[in-house]
Amino acid sequence: MTPRIGLSTVSVYPESSAHAFGYAASLGYDAVEVMVGIDALSQQTSAVKQLSDHHEIPISAVHAPCLLFTQRVWGTEPWGKLERSAEMAQAVGAEVVVVHPPFRWQKTYAANFVEGIAALEASTGVAFAVENMYPWRASSRRGMEMYLPGWDPSEESYANTTIDLSHAAIAQSDPILMARRLGDRLRHIHLTDGTGSAKDEHLVPGRGSMGAAPFLRHLAKVGFAGEIVVEINTRKCRDTAEREADLRESLEFAREHLSVTTP
Repeated sequence: MTPRIGLSTVSVYPESSAHAFGYAASLGYDAVEVMVGIDALSQQTSAVKQLSDHHEIPISAVHAPCLLFTQRVWGTEPWGKLERSAEMAQAVGAEVVVVHPPFRWQKTYAANFVEGIAALEASTGVAFAVENMYPWRASSRRGMEMYLPGWDPSEESYANTTIDLSHAAIAQSDPILMARRLGDRLRHIHLTDGTGSAKDEHLVPGRGSMGAAPFLRHLAKVGFAGEIVVEINTRKCRDTAEREADLRESLEFAREHLSVTTP
C-alpha cells in the first residue's frame, strides 16, 4: 500500500486550523496532522473532531505542543502535555503523536525521556514518533547541542520516530542514511525541504537541496508504511491563491515521487 499523504495544520499559518482542513479536503489530501499550538481551536479535541467529520477527512497524527512558542499551551508540565496529546489522538482516531526531544534546560524531563516515551506508548497504545531536530547555529559554523538526549533519534532506542527534511537540512544530515539507520522504527515523515542554512525554512519539497524526490523514492522502494505529512511554511504567500498553489504543488510532488497518480 502507498502511504497516505497528509497536511499539517501549521502549513497554512497564519490561517487557522479550520482553514487547513478546508484546504486538505479541497485539494485531495488523504489526512490532516493537527499541530496543537497557539490557535485555540487546535487545543480543543471536540472542535478538531468536528472539523474532521465535517470535511470527511481523517486525522493521521497529533503534534504535541513542544515548540518554543507553545511552551505554555496545555500547561507547562511536559509529561502532562504528552498525556493530553495522546488523549486527543485516541479521541480523533489518530495512531501517532509527534514529539520533539526535550530542550537541554528541561533536565528533569530529559533525564528519563527515552524510558518515559516507551512507558507512554505501552499505557496509551499510541505511537510517540520522536522527531529529528538539529544543532542551533547562527551561521554555517558548528552549532550548539540544544536537545537532550540528542537531536538524532537514530542514536536512541525509540520504537517510533519522525524524519523532518527541513530539520535534516539544518543539521546537514542525509535523510536517506538516517532512514536506513532507523529501519522499521521510522513511522512518520514531515515532507518539506531546506537549503542547509541555519534557518528552519520548511520549503515546498523540491525547492531546497535535501533531495526530497530521491528520499520519497527510497521510502517507496523499501515499502514505507507510515504517514507522510506536508509541513511547509506559507507565511510569505501574498494571498490565498498563492498558498493553495504551494499546498497543491507539495501534494503533487509527493504523489509523483511515490508513483501515485494525482486525482
